[in-house]
Amino acid sequence: MPEEKTIRVLIAKPGLDGHDRGAKVVALGLRDAGFEVIYTGIRQTPDMVVRAALQEDVHVVGLSCLSGAHRILFPRVVELLRRGGREDVLVIGGGVIPEEDVPFLKKSGVQAVFSSGTLINHIADYIRENLPAGRQA
Repeated sequence: MPEEKTIRVLIAKPGLDGHDRGAKVVALGLRDAGFEVIYTGIRQTPDMVVRAALQEDVHVVGLSCLSGAHRILFPRVVELLRRGGREDVLVIGGGVIPEEDVPFLKKSGVQAVFSSGTLINHIADYIRENLPAGRQA
């Protein structure tokens, strides 16, 4: 019987936003839900986030932003992942994201945006149900 791989998730705080409590809660919650979670810490550049995602060979990149820079930072991470040949990575976002920005982020390649207060099991279920074909753990 083949061994089931664990879903690997990178949680990142791109930009100058220093508030990371929510990202840490999500990271710990996903870990408790059975995922392998790598947390990059605060004040990461998009290049740093993507470098970590490539090195760790993750299935999912979760981005958190409270500073309002999500319209710049999130699409840049998606672009750099694509340039690195990793279109197969599921990119999700969260933090303080105005509803009117969600369509822009989705058009830019962020597959889902979770608002503050989203239950961890909802995020975990979304990840399990939406991993791209060929990346199923």
